[in-house]
Amino acid sequence: MPADDSDEAVRAAIAGELRLLELAVRNSPEQVAELLHPEYFEFGASGRRWDRESIIAELAAEQSPSGQDAVAAVSDLAGTRISADVVLVTYVSQRETRRCHRSSLWRQTPDGWRVYFHQGTIIPPA
Repeated sequence: MPADDSDEAVRAAIAGELRLLELAVRNSPEQVAELLHPEYFEFGASGRRWDRESIIAELAAEQSPSGQDAVAAVSDLAGTRISADVVLVTYVSQRETRRCHRSSLWRQTPDGWRVYFHQGTIIPPA
């Protein structure tokens, strides 16, 4: 399902998702905190459950293995509005040889669109 570029909410959620892949944003606890919902949680591709505080700390120390500005390449990016205040963003990320299906739920808050939940699932090599 392609991203609905005509929906402002979908555009905002996708823009936020892509910002979260920028190393400069990930390394800034303040910028990450602005994008994460106060009740954020994640099931990482590692199988670990992350909460808001632990993922902010983890990302602050992250380095891009390729030396690029983004930590992963993105393909199959799609977004759809689930309800008036929820958007689902899905994509495939590739970081070196590891590919993952990714999904995020973004919720509208008084402070704008914030990611509420994220999940990564490793795609086994073919």
